[in-house]
Amino acid sequence: MQITVLGSCGAWPEPGRACSGFLVEHDGFRLVLDMGFGVASRLFEICPAESVDAVVVTHEHPDHCVDLNALLRAKFYGGMPRIPLYCTPGVAGRLSVVEPNPPLSAAFDIFELPGGYSVGPFELTGMLLPHHVPNSGVRLATKDSVLAYTGDTGPDPALAVLAKDADLFIAEATLVEPQQGTRTLLTAREAGQWAARANAKRLLLTHFWPGGDRTAAVSSAYAEFSGDIAAAVEGMVLRC
Repeated sequence: MQITVLGSCGAWPEPGRACSGFLVEHDGFRLVLDMGFGVASRLFEICPAESVDAVVVTHEHPDHCVDLNALLRAKFYGGMPRIPLYCTPGVAGRLSVVEPNPPLSAAFDIFELPGGYSVGPFELTGMLLPHHVPNSGVRLATKDSVLAYTGDTGPDPALAVLAKDADLFIAEATLVEPQQGTRTLLTAREAGQWAARANAKRLLLTHFWPGGDRTAAVSSAYAEFSGDIAAAVEGMVLRC
């Protein structure tokens, strides 16, 4: 399984970066995981629209889904066949406000998350995780490896299930200090804690608040997790 980081920022992109997005490839199948601000142009540099086989979107916040509209336009106006889209229910409603015609269904066959599906060479499992809106963590398994991705989430026991024995755990690390009250996002240290509880092999931190200190975030996660840790960087390629 090969993973290319398309975007690593949360909320809005820093100059030269993009918001949440990853290209996951295995056995010639290309799946895009989240499409936040700035992701589409980076995706099309390495994978043209006609080569995208499936899309998974964790939730409806625009820093995770808005560039799906660019792929919709490329697929629809390019006369390309529909492909599967796996997403939480609010995504279609959010994108219909951006552009009601053509609708997402003009380019995508839509399947609801959370849930379990066979997607090309992947077994996809979506798990509901706590956030401001319904958010589905995603586990992609092949016969050889497992990738787990949080989307946006607060601390929750489901994270240990989502990332259990994962070869690569991609976890959001938005905060420097824990929120007060209802928890909807993680710190890097908490991401390390959940990686350790899940017995994940490697941890990739992502969804950094613009201007945040990524080196400090990695150091903070190392206080809780002894495996390999990296901060996501646009263009980074990983294999698991």
